[in-house]
Amino acid sequence: MSKNQVIIVAAGKGSRMGTDTPKQFLLLGGKPVLMYSIEAFFRFDPDISIVLVLPEDHIQEWGKIKEKQQFNIKHRVVVGGITRFQSVSNGLAAINEEGIVAIHDGVRPLIRPATISLLFDEAEKKDNAIPYSLPVDSIRIEKKNTSVLIDRSSIRMIQTPQVFGATLLKQAYRQKENSSFTDDASVFERAGHKIHLVECPAGNIKITRKEDLEFAKAHLNSVR
Repeated sequence: MSKNQVIIVAAGKGSRMGTDTPKQFLLLGGKPVLMYSIEAFFRFDPDISIVLVLPEDHIQEWGKIKEKQQFNIKHRVVVGGITRFQSVSNGLAAINEEGIVAIHDGVRPLIRPATISLLFDEAEKKDNAIPYSLPVDSIRIEKKNTSVLIDRSSIRMIQTPQVFGATLLKQAYRQKENSSFTDDASVFERAGHKIHLVECPAGNIKITRKEDLEFAKAHLNSVR
């Protein structure tokens, strides 16, 4: 049986947080945001192979944080690239060709192990599984000096982890980088594969602004 694998991408600078501390290292309930993401995959599968992608100038800091927190979950650290596409490519170079691989944003600490399990199961059947949630707000598109209401029933809010057959995803990432690549699903789709969307529970937010961190603090118990 092939081993489950995950690449956790944590290359944020925290500029929109208004802090010098990278957002993946900000404290949430007494420990860095990034550790919750790693722990979720470990809870899903204690034998999972974890690759963590960090900017080169954050690696030494991460080592100090792990030591201070006595964080012992086994993982391999890989140097990221200038763009997310390059960072994921570097992470893929460190995994096995066979099996299933998830790509996850390190700053989505509220991902639930049950959701990860669902996505891995769906990817086994469909070659990929892309999580989404439904929008609850009205959505408008600005056009010149006006705006247009669009039907939100057809809108899907895409999240991570995005899960794929490792061989197919590695092949997809051999493409030349394109400005249309906003996530791994867009890379996979451009390589000629059909995307399989999976509705997942709300709350799997990406920590981007200060209010996101406050939301995560209020909902930590739901994922512990």
